[in-house]
Amino acid sequence: MDGRKPTMETPSEENQDQRQDKRGCFECCIKCLGGVPYASLAATILCFSGVALFCGCGHVALTGTVTILETHFSKVTSDNAMLTEVIQLMQYVIYGIASFFFLYGIILLAEGFYTTSAVKELHSEFKTTICGRCISGMFVFLTYILGIAWLGVFGFSAVPVFLFYNMWSTCVEMTTKSPIGNMTNIDYMCVDVRQYGIIPWNATPGKACGYTLGDICNTSEFYLSYHLYIVACAGAGATVIALIHFLMILSANWAYLKDASQMHAYQDIKMKEERELQDITSRSKECLNSYT
Repeated sequence: MDGRKPTMETPSEENQDQRQDKRGCFECCIKCLGGVPYASLAATILCFSGVALFCGCGHVALTGTVTILETHFSKVTSDNAMLTEVIQLMQYVIYGIASFFFLYGIILLAEGFYTTSAVKELHSEFKTTICGRCISGMFVFLTYILGIAWLGVFGFSAVPVFLFYNMWSTCVEMTTKSPIGNMTNIDYMCVDVRQYGIIPWNATPGKACGYTLGDICNTSEFYLSYHLYIVACAGAGATVIALIHFLMILSANWAYLKDASQMHAYQDIKMKEERELQDITSRSKECLNSYT
């Protein structure tokens, strides 16, 4: 043994190592948080919320509408058979819309992650390709088409809100007149569903008047369906806003990819020119040395 004592770290050195580890973890967390596409994340949450409200509330409201029509406006099953089939078809379409937008929202969120500048800083050798730019352009076009389609869905979802509002306003007007004693006027206040084309003209009774209409407005199906249609319309509007947000994000990402590809092409050309210049200078030096 040489008699040397083993070296031991002082408490100050241990504290410095711990501080460096904490600083490294903090910088890593900040770098990871910087790679999150917050704009795409917010648009995805808004899109999921809007689609969920539209599909869930719309499905339940359609079921309540069928119950109201079969109970009060079209008591013969053959008169509203076609309407029942259409509503069932719309409910199946709602299932498809919910599934499609769940998958599409995840794809757009993933595309936002891979086109965020902070993510590209983590991968210094990242280079855009023609296939990547074509995929981004395809998403821009598809989101534009879906946005126009959802504008139509938003307008279509406002139709049942308008119909239920007309019925509700008639019931409110009835309740304001009934205490005065205008019983005859109340009997002439009717709502004819046949004029909207929902049920055929030969459906019986097809309309509700007076206290019958008031009883319909007091049912839980009417109250629930009316408010669910309002929420579904609001969900469709939120989905339109989310798609517009996605469209702006995708357009910015596509422009970024285009600029990045041009920058990489410029850097490649610059590197080639520098290599050629270095080759020329090295050859000239060799020639000069040979002459000397």
